[in-house]
Amino acid sequence: MTSILIDGKTVSEKIKSKIRNSISILEKEKKQIPSLATILVGEDSSSVTYVNMKIKACEYVGMKSKLIKLPQSTSTEQLIAEIEKLNQDENIDGILLQHPCPKHIDERLAFDSISVDKDVDGVTTHSFGKLSMGEKSFLPCTPYGILLLLKEYKIPISGKNTVIVGRSPILGKPMAMLLLNEDATVTICHSKTKNLPEIVKNSDIVVGALGKPEFIQKDWIKRGAVLLDAGYNPGNVGDIDIKNGSAFSSYHTPVPGGVGPMTIAVLLWQTLLSRKKTLQEHPF
Repeated sequence: MTSILIDGKTVSEKIKSKIRNSISILEKEKKQIPSLATILVGEDSSSVTYVNMKIKACEYVGMKSKLIKLPQSTSTEQLIAEIEKLNQDENIDGILLQHPCPKHIDERLAFDSISVDKDVDGVTTHSFGKLSMGEKSFLPCTPYGILLLLKEYKIPISGKNTVIVGRSPILGKPMAMLLLNEDATVTICHSKTKNLPEIVKNSDIVVGALGKPEFIQKDWIKRGAVLLDAGYNPGNVGDIDIKNGSAFSSYHTPVPGGVGPMTIAVLLWQTLLSRKKTLQEHPF
């Protein structure tokens, strides 16, 4: 079986091109340009890299960006105070708190202090509740990026057996809600799941979202399954053994170059929607 590669780079460029065009129109009409504020607490090297990538992406599409760098010693209260300033700033359309925060910070409390109107990363409890109820909201960027890849490649979702390996609040759980809203039959698996290989083997769509390198093995893959790998681990490998498992699949995302580029593209897209005061207008 020849598996079709799902090219996240190309699809993300398509989204960013639409953002650039929209911002060009705003400039011509002398309207306010969208602006994304990113908060970085501490000096975690991976976080610094990700933040720089997001700032460069803003520049690429013509979007404004603001970086708030806070020291490692910042308290939860001090962080929330900075978030509140951004909530009140009419020049800021989206707020991104870079994950993970230092361990002494109550990250959930900080996330939930972000105004739902500026939650372009889709991380607040309020946004997740709206998603779960099928209401319009900003969506968690990586799950939304995965959904857009499925739609761009016209991969059927309705009625399909789908397994998500991982249950994090910003990836596994919202991914399940998005797929349920698309009428998929969804199973969420985790560290306590029994008979995991058999569950994966029965799945038409497999989402790797647990952060363990090549955990989902080739022998678990159903022939013709769609493999969506949201993991990124040392050695440029994901959570699925794509190198060997893709031979059994109909479609697969590469690592890197699959899901990753979509996350930033969706973040910028939702920041644009915040400026336009509209929700879940799809980029294509």
